[in-house]
Amino acid sequence: MRTDVQHFCCSVTGGIAEVTLDRPERKNPLTFESYAELRDWFRDLAYDDSVKVVVFGANGGNFSSGGDVHDIIGPLTRMNMKELLAFTRMTGDLVKAMLTCGKPVIAAVDGVCVGAGAIIAMASDLRLATPAAKTAFLFTRVGLAGCDMGACAILPRIIGQGRAAELLYSGRSMSAEEGERWGFFNRLVAADSLRDEAMALAQQIASGPNFAHMMTKTMLMQEWSMGLEQAIEAEAQAQAICMQTTDFTRAYEAFVAKQRPVFEGD
Repeated sequence: MRTDVQHFCCSVTGGIAEVTLDRPERKNPLTFESYAELRDWFRDLAYDDSVKVVVFGANGGNFSSGGDVHDIIGPLTRMNMKELLAFTRMTGDLVKAMLTCGKPVIAAVDGVCVGAGAIIAMASDLRLATPAAKTAFLFTRVGLAGCDMGACAILPRIIGQGRAAELLYSGRSMSAEEGERWGFFNRLVAADSLRDEAMALAQQIASGPNFAHMMTKTMLMQEWSMGLEQAIEAEAQAQAICMQTTDFTRAYEAFVAKQRPVFEGD
């Protein structure tokens, strides 16, 4: 997987990609360039079997302060409608790329996690946070709607319609404790163990049947728009495909031999 990126940090070890934004002195805001490069990186990930799990982490005690006020917000006020729509589609494409990359994404959130940063955490599959994490979908604070980058579709599915509406209308900060209680965060961990906990979770997932993990992620997204009967049929087809994998046979043979299966993702 390509790690020679210019507008964020990326490394890959043992099938786990670690990604962080790289402006800690500004609490890691996004720019036009980092949006686009992240979008392209996640798109490419769908075709790269060398990465099994992604950990999107904090940097310098903060996750992300969202779109940069000077590099993004200011220029947006001077754009015409065609240019604005190109930008909002690009940011939405980052979320779509994360959802369709075929790899589980773990967000490890510390400190500020607001605006587009909160969206990146929301679009991840699993979320760990420190007690200091403060998450806000603060689009209304800058005169915009809360319906940004899929927030009105995804956030209610995670924390419920009423809670999502409160956050999206008010733009207020959700505390780490609220986030855990509401189901946004899977669990809270101490700041000094955030990366270790996220990597341990990533390693646990990476050691599993990765083709089947891809199928799980695909079904989690596609079944949003399905009725129950369609969903059950889609899962029947997905599971039948997984039953043709060698990992399924490996698991059976290991069980018979009273051993732990070693999955290879095929």
